[in-house]
Amino acid sequence: MQLGVIGLGRMGANITRRAMRGGHACVVYDRDRDAVSTLAAEGAEGAEDMGDLVGKLTPPRAVWLMLPAGQATEDAVADLARRLQPGDIVIDGGNTHFRDDIRRARALRASGLQYLDIGTSGGVWGLERGFCMMVGGEREPVERVEPLLRTLAPGIGEIGRTRRAAGADPRSEEGYIHAGPAGAGHFVKMVHNGIEYGLMQAYAEGFDILQAQSSPALPEQDRFELNLADIAEVWRRGSVISSWLLDLTAQALAEDFALGAFTGAVADSGEGRWTVQAALEQGTPVDVLATALFARFRSREAHTFGEKLLSAMRLGFGGHVEQR
Repeated sequence: MQLGVIGLGRMGANITRRAMRGGHACVVYDRDRDAVSTLAAEGAEGAEDMGDLVGKLTPPRAVWLMLPAGQATEDAVADLARRLQPGDIVIDGGNTHFRDDIRRARALRASGLQYLDIGTSGGVWGLERGFCMMVGGEREPVERVEPLLRTLAPGIGEIGRTRRAAGADPRSEEGYIHAGPAGAGHFVKMVHNGIEYGLMQAYAEGFDILQAQSSPALPEQDRFELNLADIAEVWRRGSVISSWLLDLTAQALAEDFALGAFTGAVADSGEGRWTVQAALEQGTPVDVLATALFARFRSREAHTFGEKLLSAMRLGFGGHVEQR
């Protein structure tokens, strides 16, 4: 199928590349002309502006926005709403708040446009590994973009298969789901990122304990000079706490066991806050997720070894660079 992509940052560019590898034709636009030129050299059709992008797509169109949540995405949706025709699909693949999706879908529906919110996970590795996608919206536009979703998703691969009930939706095994109506995709992705905070914090605190056991403040007989890189590596192999985040931890420690390239000032990109806010509104206790969020706030004042490890993990999976 043909796809328009607006926003060619780390993930937008790789979504385009993976789509093209799967035989889809992409028309691309970004305010950074070099980003457009790079993708055009790889086979995409570049656009001068959003109007040019819309004009180069054949109706019914599908336009994927991969922009920062907030005003940038808001402005782009409003711009597209003025240019697109009934039956066209607007896709927001960024980390938008789910209530914004509900509002936008309602407004676009009044103009005959369709809206999908696609919570997209995979970071800078999505080009090779595939993107895990959580889709919100009406069934018909989801079915229309299904060929694209199958291309972008990781597929079953070599992961062991879960024993599932007969008739279970096979798409989740492929790496994407239709989560529900507008907003559901980003709601699921929001909670995914909240869990991510908690998992990362658990690793960070555990390695903090391991690292601190060499402290001169401890009795000499209790001190251990532990090789953290080896510990991370052995835990990757057969341990019940193995994960991709542990893989990234092992790699970061193997490259520099002191993590000297990181200060430990850990940013939060919004989804962790939204997850805790949703839990407060529901009255759902989320002790671990809330603590992990607050730990990121505290990290901007005083830094521990564990917080350097959090920064290393964020760089590893998402290319997130510390703000100093």
